[in-house]
Amino acid sequence: MVAGDLISRAQAGDGEAFRELTEPYRRELQVHCYRMLGSLQDAEDALQDTLLSAWQGVGRFEGRASLRTWLYRIATNRCLNVRRSASRRPAQEWDVPNVEPPEPTRLGEVVWLEPFPDALLDGAIDAPLGPEARYEQTEAISLAFITALQVLPPRQIAVLILRDVLGFHANEVADMLDSTVESVKSALKRARASLQRRRLTIDDCQPPPARDSPSEDAIVAKFVRAWESADLDALVALLTDDVFMSMPPMPFEYQGRDVVARFCASLFRAGRRFDLVPTRANGQPAFGAYLRTPVGISHGVGLYVLGLTGDRICAMTRFDKSVLPWFGLPRSRPSA
Repeated sequence: MVAGDLISRAQAGDGEAFRELTEPYRRELQVHCYRMLGSLQDAEDALQDTLLSAWQGVGRFEGRASLRTWLYRIATNRCLNVRRSASRRPAQEWDVPNVEPPEPTRLGEVVWLEPFPDALLDGAIDAPLGPEARYEQTEAISLAFITALQVLPPRQIAVLILRDVLGFHANEVADMLDSTVESVKSALKRARASLQRRRLTIDDCQPPPARDSPSEDAIVAKFVRAWESADLDALVALLTDDVFMSMPPMPFEYQGRDVVARFCASLFRAGRRFDLVPTRANGQPAFGAYLRTPVGISHGVGLYVLGLTGDRICAMTRFDKSVLPWFGLPRSRPSA
């Protein structure tokens, strides 16, 4: 009755009633848009477009589906429009002064990828899932999963997220996409096959340690000591044989412990030393990286996100310094 009263008031033009109706879904819709688009900035824009469209269309809401399902329909189609029509962030050239990196293993496709602060996940990945969901919500926000999604065709991304991540029924997804159940099932089959091909090596890995567990804390502490002291041997000892490193929006990607070690050596060369400030992104340990200077001030140069497997590091993703404010991290700070 309360929801019905709020809907009636919103349909009569009561903005506060509309805000009260939609606020409980804001965070999970933002995560949905992020999964679709791989960019926090694009996700926030899509969320705002979704809420504006919902406000403009609430008078036509008939209650044939739940309000949550109706909002997901709008958000999904806004994201599909972005993926089909908007230009993505272009790849950047190497921009680290006085550092000559080794030749990359390959050039990455998903240069628009951005990290998602864990602070924005509160209440967003605890939403009730439908019975069709196949993925744990923490896995479905990881950088590896988000990256794998981005290379799928737009419609396949939408279907896989709605079906396998959120657990909507096939007929609900067909209604959201103005499609048929048969078309949804076909798109889901192709999306699952494509995702599996890209994630075979990930599926073979040991699971990461639990968040804030002694095991995770131990790996993180070793990484911080090795990185801050530029101890390359200690760092290499933490890496898996097939460790993967990427650095969007630069397209450089490195696969394998030897080449990743050479990349890290290029950063440490010439006496460069860093302070690391812990945070979390995409459910994973992350660090703001600050380059020390002779005057006692460290300047932010990027954000590193670690992928863990067992007691080793299987992935490192470096983002540029522009993302630091999203994590409440300053541009510069006193050196440790």
